[in-house]
Amino acid sequence: MALTLTEANQVIQAALARAREVNIRISVAVCDAGGRLVAFNRMDGASWASAYGSQGKAIASAAFARPSGELAERAGSPIIQGIAAAEGGHLIASQGAVPIMRNGVVEGACGVGGGTAQQDEDCARAGVAKL
Repeated sequence: MALTLTEANQVIQAALARAREVNIRISVAVCDAGGRLVAFNRMDGASWASAYGSQGKAIASAAFARPSGELAERAGSPIIQGIAAAEGGHLIASQGAVPIMRNGVVEGACGVGGGTAQQDEDCARAGVAKL
């Protein structure tokens, strides 16, 4: 079953709720298994750059079916760089996104930007936990 817009919006609302709890301003993106945007939200006061960071981290997480932070150490490797180039240069191998998995299959990912790397990942995890 593919990730629905309703589900993507549930993920976003839960991520935003977590951001409010820790008093940060974020952007949150949910993409499908192919890394294409399904839903997005940028909080008032969130950095404009967080819009790009959240989406890029979500793409990385969906592409590799793992938290984007696990890719950070290999970000400069030829395989990561090659995939990023082939994808269009939007993939960001940095902490802040987690995959959305169902029955062992990647259905998408939630990426967050605007806080610290750990805060971003915590918000993304809180969002995905709502599914």
